[in-house]
Amino acid sequence: MPDLEKMLGGRLAWLAARRKRSKEEVILLLMCSLSIPSILPFGIYRLLQGSWISAAVDLALVGAMLAVILHVLRTGRYKAASLGVTLFYSAGMLATIHLRGLSLVYWVYPTMIAAYFMLRPAVALAINSVSMLVLVVILLRELQLLNLFTVVVTISLVNLFAYIFSHRTGLQNQELHTEVERDFLTGVGNRRALDRKLDAYAGERRPQMESSLLLLDLDHFKQVNDQHGHATGDQVLVRLCQLMRNHTRSSDRIFRYGGEEFAIIATGAGLSAASRLAEGLRAAVAAEPLIVGHPITVSIGVAGMDKSDKPADWLMRADKMLYAAKQAGRNAVRVDSLAPPVENTEQV
Repeated sequence: MPDLEKMLGGRLAWLAARRKRSKEEVILLLMCSLSIPSILPFGIYRLLQGSWISAAVDLALVGAMLAVILHVLRTGRYKAASLGVTLFYSAGMLATIHLRGLSLVYWVYPTMIAAYFMLRPAVALAINSVSMLVLVVILLRELQLLNLFTVVVTISLVNLFAYIFSHRTGLQNQELHTEVERDFLTGVGNRRALDRKLDAYAGERRPQMESSLLLLDLDHFKQVNDQHGHATGDQVLVRLCQLMRNHTRSSDRIFRYGGEEFAIIATGAGLSAASRLAEGLRAAVAAEPLIVGHPITVSIGVAGMDKSDKPADWLMRADKMLYAAKQAGRNAVRVDSLAPPVENTEQV
């Protein structure tokens, strides 16, 4: 009995997973869950009435929704599933109208609106436009030209309004997220953005390129504030971020981790490449006169982002390496034990 429970527990562990699901996953799961009780009664009724083809279409839709729910719950992959559900919805709607006639044309409106909840506005509009062309062909034999024109105009307006609403909502959400996750002084990502990016990397189920995490801290920065004032200290942080932008790749992401501490996610860079990036940054900062007459240096710790560990472990290892760089005399780079440390002879 314990062996059976262990076997079932292993197979069904994905049902008990506490992974935080994305907004897109939740929307897709909700749409599919609501579709099942909306369509199933019609399928059963038509089955009892002997309308075998119409019943088969309805029950096929229900089966597809169940399959999508299980797939997304288990894998978290929602993009292809969202596209598949939309295409299946549209095909089922057109097949039902073709089989049952004009009385079911009202299903067009919720079906087309649902597409904007699951897909990007442009993709949803493209699919709905093709569906409307097929619908016109189906209804040509059912409606007079004026009535058909009325149906086409109302469907077009529904799509236009849904597209505008979806597009504007997406832009507003993007702007809001950008502002919430941006450091007000330097313009780089803040701690919230860093945590979200690390969580997203850890939660991504597809194979990814090797990446690394760098923690960078200004050496003796308190002396800058004490001797030159906090306004000058703020200018140093801003200039440092500009310098980091100039010496990192477009795929790298920079974040303000603390007061004078910064983090860089080096996407697609293993420890060897990340250590070279860190050494280049260290040398660039040491050579740049961020304050006239007051040399500024940084210490950097580097750690690999191994997906077998948690984001907190990546931060802990990088912070441990940063501490080692400080202990080595500052103005230094230290890399996690998975790779040899980068040595330099300059110390402050």
